[in-house]
Amino acid sequence: MHALRPLLRKSLFNLLALSLACAALLAPRAASAEALLLIEADSGKVLQAENATVPWYPASVTKIMTAYVTLKAVKDGRLTLDTLLTVSPTAASQSPSKMGFRPGTQLTVDNALKMMMVKSANDMAVVLAEGVGGSIDGFSAMMNDTAKKLGMTQTSYVNPNGLPADGQITSARDLGILARSFLRDLPEYEYFVHIPAIRFGKRVTGNFNKLIGRYPGADGFKTGFICASGYNLVASATRNGRRLIAVVLGSSSGTARAVKAAQLLERGFAQDNLTWLRPSLGTVENLVPVDASPPNLRDEMCGPHRKRPASDDDDALIAANGGSTGSASATGGEAQVTFFTAGLQPPLMKASELMASAPAPTEPVLVYTGPTRTGTALIAAVAADADQQATSKPRGKKSRVARKPDATGKPKDAGKDSTKDTKTAAVKPDAKPAGAKNTDKSDAKTAAKPAAPKHAAAAAKHDTAAKPAEKPAKPKAATKPPAKPANNS
Repeated sequence: MHALRPLLRKSLFNLLALSLACAALLAPRAASAEALLLIEADSGKVLQAENATVPWYPASVTKIMTAYVTLKAVKDGRLTLDTLLTVSPTAASQSPSKMGFRPGTQLTVDNALKMMMVKSANDMAVVLAEGVGGSIDGFSAMMNDTAKKLGMTQTSYVNPNGLPADGQITSARDLGILARSFLRDLPEYEYFVHIPAIRFGKRVTGNFNKLIGRYPGADGFKTGFICASGYNLVASATRNGRRLIAVVLGSSSGTARAVKAAQLLERGFAQDNLTWLRPSLGTVENLVPVDASPPNLRDEMCGPHRKRPASDDDDALIAANGGSTGSASATGGEAQVTFFTAGLQPPLMKASELMASAPAPTEPVLVYTGPTRTGTALIAAVAADADQQATSKPRGKKSRVARKPDATGKPKDAGKDSTKDTKTAAVKPDAKPAGAKNTDKSDAKTAAKPAAPKHAAAAAKHDTAAKPAEKPAKPKAATKPPAKPANNS
């Protein structure tokens, strides 16, 4: 018996070590970890999930729901894409990124959607919310009702643009459900989620989703960033008739999230014939939610250790580990991505190299103020917007606003959802709630500035109904945020 005690002791020790290891694998990862999800768009089958049901701050991926609710209203006949909406003082007071139009400026639902989805314009999100729901609160109620109907059990909305606010929460699981629902319910309006770039006057803004124009088959959706959430991305791609949706939350840079999404998608497409070797993870709706508070990545994303302010157009590749992004458990090392070129043997590129390359050349989609126009009227409207930009006063330096403590004594973060567009200076807004510093600056790096259209045929393809020219309202050079914005940053 005495001889067996050492063996029993050793066995118990090994059993305890094994139990601890299993517990570590099953427990939610640390707050600094990413949340990852890869699903099939048609079936909802889960191909990979990591922290997919941990609550997360959505940032500007909120605008996917704003677009969904708006386009459902269009599809149901409650308004049209040509319906004129008016910029209210509330919309004009939103923090950057925004178009910066003066109160009273009018534009169509179509143009507001394009500006919101590509430039991630926070003012346009409010314009749409007020036009569809009557107010921010009324539209938020519609968003929450829609989320409930879609089975997004971990999501709650407070505003239509994703600026930091108490109670604005989602998860990778719910974002996967939302992306699937958008593709299933609104196929005729799918182009709104994969516009490569827009041109307003002489200013061109590219899509912040770096997969569009770079990753083969990329065809949606939306980026987001606030300090509390890190860099978020919902992305979709189609290959050989099979469409996948990847969700990446909490990455450390704009490029890192794109690289991670490309790696997830590539592995998903490569596994097409090997699914029988792995245990089934079920469907996205059956993923079990985690009862926890969202991780707050503010210090990690926007702390003093960063050499430059964090923003959604952060192009810096992660230098650590030779440019690799994310954990090995999530990616298995950096996957090779096939970049197809017509008529040539397709070379192999790493995902980081692919995201660092220039996007495929494309003609930006024209956006403008005023009613729907076409032909010469559209050319005149674009020229008028360009003239307004040329004659507007130069913007001053960014104002610095002290961060004010909230009721608990903790400092609120002054977030800026700003876009580094051509000739656009970001305005640093006031303090905000929910302990998240920067707002979701969901703009792509400004593309090369093309010339204005030279003939009607080049412009007429963007609209269908001809209407007389109307001089648009003068865009506001810079909108000073209110002293104490509610649920704003």
